[in-house]
Amino acid sequence: MDFYGYLIGAVGLIGLVLGLWMVLRSRRTLRRLDNMLTAAIDGGFSEDTFDESALSAVEAKMSRFLSGCAAANRDLSSEKESIKALIADISHQTKTPIANILLYASLLSEGDLSPAQREQVQALSAQAEKLSFLVQALVKASRLETGILTMTPARHGVQQLLDAAAGQAAAAARSRGVRLTVEETDCTVLCDGRWTAEALYNVVDNGVKYTPFGGSVRLSATALGQFCRIDVSDTGIGIPEAEQASIFQRFYRGQAVREQEGLGIGLYLTREILSGQGGFVKVSSKAGRGSTFSLYLPRN
Repeated sequence: MDFYGYLIGAVGLIGLVLGLWMVLRSRRTLRRLDNMLTAAIDGGFSEDTFDESALSAVEAKMSRFLSGCAAANRDLSSEKESIKALIADISHQTKTPIANILLYASLLSEGDLSPAQREQVQALSAQAEKLSFLVQALVKASRLETGILTMTPARHGVQQLLDAAAGQAAAAARSRGVRLTVEETDCTVLCDGRWTAEALYNVVDNGVKYTPFGGSVRLSATALGQFCRIDVSDTGIGIPEAEQASIFQRFYRGQAVREQEGLGIGLYLTREILSGQGGFVKVSSKAGRGSTFSLYLPRN
């Protein structure tokens, strides 16, 4: 073998060694990156001291990025705890004053009052009850939005949910001359029973409230593959198409119902409760021809 043959062989051997070294170095770097990401996902990432000459630029940048993420997560956790404490304080500090207002208004109503005074006491009681409902609704919404309140899913029969919502709304339906009916179903869903019952009642209560005398509200359920669809159909005033995209926003009230009692937070809570369980809500309506709200809940 001549000199050039030895040279080519040496170059080939050096290339092979360099190739193996690059492969091993790349694998080592990938392992380090994998360990970094695993630690970040588990919440235990902390930045080490790196020798930039021995690590790839990607690894060093990944380290700095994950360090920033870890710091942001710590700040977020601290902020969430502060919000949680604030919500608890608001709930606690407002509960007693509102309860006292309602108590004294009730005591006043038992006294010897003139018609004008009795009307004023009734107005006081109504406003205090409205304030109590608003505070409770805001506390619930804040807990859902911040993730402080979590759902506890379990297997529930939809018939039980329908009957409970109809039972809550029955008195209001009778007083308004609205026929309230429930169709039987054997569908079951995986949901948080207490919060789902509240979400469903919010929709039923709206149906009763905005249906004129002699109208009807019907509750039914249909199994659809991965979901069970609960329909709340009414013969009420309906919702204009231009407003349907906005009715699930917090405090939104349509033009036709702004003079009626309500806070505009019930449908917002319903959407938040359902989305927190992997479900969703839709509406189908035409102004003057009633509405159907469809609540989709996961079956599995």
